[in-house]
Amino acid sequence: MHCDRDLSALLFQFRVLSLAKDRSLPLLERLRYLCICSNNLDEFFEIRMASLKEKIRNKLLPNPLLEELVAQTRQLVLEQYEILNQELLPALKSEQIQLKNKSDWNPKQRAWLKSFFQTQLLPVLSPIGLDPAHPFPLLANKSLNFIVSLKGQDAFGRRLEMAVVPAPKSLPRLVQIGGEGKEIVSLEQMIRAHMSALFPHLKVVNSYQFRVTRNSNLSVDEEEADDLLQSLEGELTSRRYGNAVRLEIEESCPDRLVQFLSNHFELQEEDIYRIKGPVNLVRLTALYDWVDRPDLKFPALIAQPVSITFQSLKKADRALLHPFESFASVCDFLKQAARDPHVLVIKQTLYRTGSDSVIVDHLVEAANAGKEVTVVIELRARFDEEANIQLASRLQEAGAHVVYGIVGYKTHAKMLLVVRREKGRLRRYVHLGTGNYHPKTGKLYVDYSFFTTHAQICEDVHQIFLQLTGLSKRGPLQKCLEAPFSLKSGLLEKIERERINAKNGLKAGIKAKLNALADHDMMHALHHAAEAGVSIELTVRGICCLKPGPNLKIYSVLGRFLEHSRVFYFENNGQSELFLSSADWMSRNLVQRVEIAWPIESPELKARILKETFEIYLEESRFRFELQEDGTYIASDLIKGSTGAQNRLLDAYRALVAPVSEPEQLHQGALGIRPQFCQ
Repeated sequence: MHCDRDLSALLFQFRVLSLAKDRSLPLLERLRYLCICSNNLDEFFEIRMASLKEKIRNKLLPNPLLEELVAQTRQLVLEQYEILNQELLPALKSEQIQLKNKSDWNPKQRAWLKSFFQTQLLPVLSPIGLDPAHPFPLLANKSLNFIVSLKGQDAFGRRLEMAVVPAPKSLPRLVQIGGEGKEIVSLEQMIRAHMSALFPHLKVVNSYQFRVTRNSNLSVDEEEADDLLQSLEGELTSRRYGNAVRLEIEESCPDRLVQFLSNHFELQEEDIYRIKGPVNLVRLTALYDWVDRPDLKFPALIAQPVSITFQSLKKADRALLHPFESFASVCDFLKQAARDPHVLVIKQTLYRTGSDSVIVDHLVEAANAGKEVTVVIELRARFDEEANIQLASRLQEAGAHVVYGIVGYKTHAKMLLVVRREKGRLRRYVHLGTGNYHPKTGKLYVDYSFFTTHAQICEDVHQIFLQLTGLSKRGPLQKCLEAPFSLKSGLLEKIERERINAKNGLKAGIKAKLNALADHDMMHALHHAAEAGVSIELTVRGICCLKPGPNLKIYSVLGRFLEHSRVFYFENNGQSELFLSSADWMSRNLVQRVEIAWPIESPELKARILKETFEIYLEESRFRFELQEDGTYIASDLIKGSTGAQNRLLDAYRALVAPVSEPEQLHQGALGIRPQFCQ
């Protein structure tokens, strides 16, 4: 019934890689998928593999699991470089986009590259000869480095055989020859070609690129930390130099040098990956941005603007589907609140928002205007800790009240509460999201935004904010479900209700769209419900530890945009319930985080979301994978004419979304789209 979550995570990377293999996709998009897969694998080693190794050392996990994970990662890496070397690079070359090796440089290019090296690279490189006075340097996580084999005597007449050359992360990993054009040289090729300039009067026998991946888990004891912000700031530096968990090294590197490096980093053979190509594929993402070839990319996204005003929200709830409808609408709503003289209070949670976020700009503006601004900012959002620390400081300087969340519980709920004085009374406006308040990911992730003045939902959000800032106990929420209190138990009750309905011959069914499913209680409940006859359809993009069976189908959908929304539907014998949420069905979300799920009660909105989330995705087979009972995924048989759910939604929004008058919006249930889209 269940499978290991880490094996499931690796299977997801194979599905991402399958998009890099898909020759029907634009060439530069295929390259981008390859880079995404590589980046995901980096994070897998930094977080998951590092944790697993620690557990195995403490005899909390069996070695066979690690052996299986190593076998899967080796296969994944092998396929990555096969796709790069055998398909993508030749295809790029045929499009006159070429990563040129030293043997390909003509005299004019050699002269330009030599000058570039001497003026732009040589001044910032620091070769380190290895001898008793110069021990092996401390190398940063995922940094590019070279192990250099030398012959000759150093400046002091001593024999020098080996050196290390770190390439600072400030250096560009790709260089356009002549500063422009489509002929490109990688940083490793540049440094290798001019390595002798770093060791005058010594013979450079050869040099080999390598990269070490380190444990990036932070180890702040929140209970003991007097100041969480200061404690995290101290830990961020150590993340760059945690224990090594993986060594990537050039395939041609001699065994004696590989052994030397593995001994230094205290790694085993299973941790060494011999690479046939650049040791960091993620850096090839720069090609995507540099090359101005729209024919080799997806068509430009034209997100539909939607006006969200206080006046319109008094009349009806609104829901937006990003990125098809612009995330700028959320930013504009916050700007409107910041500048409205009748707005008294703004409260917001921030998990990931970006280091230069317009969201924070508007919050700062509101605080400077004298409004009461309270921001619950999650300092421990993985790999965004540094950006969030900077944003917290900026907000505090503007006079906003900044709270760092709850010790032991990450605040992952996405909530915005605006309090406005209208005709002598206070009215609340709420925005809730399945995704982050991040304008960049708002263009890349499929997520829902929900705006409402519903009194009970607004009161629930108000109570959660009081809990986050005042830490006080509160009574049950009226409409919403909140982790770690009522969300898990509420979902389990709804699943059990569907099971009982099915046993009694009543209408029963469950549909859910998630990023991940691994909570054991949720999986057991779904399994038993399916056994009782409940029809269950799950779309789980990434990790899924539940296996399918009779009445239980599980899909994974990929595409141009990251499927990120969380939507839960329960048939309830004809009295159906639909929830949007910030939470996946993982134990960490349901037990160890502050999360929220809220109901969609408008019949028009409910019909629209069901159509967009479930019907279209199950009608469109392209980029849909079905989980098998043996734990493998099989791409769905391509239905004739299928272009993929995301493409269908793109086409629908381009064709159907149009500016409409306020009365027409009300007639359409405030959807802002023509009714036939929901039929």
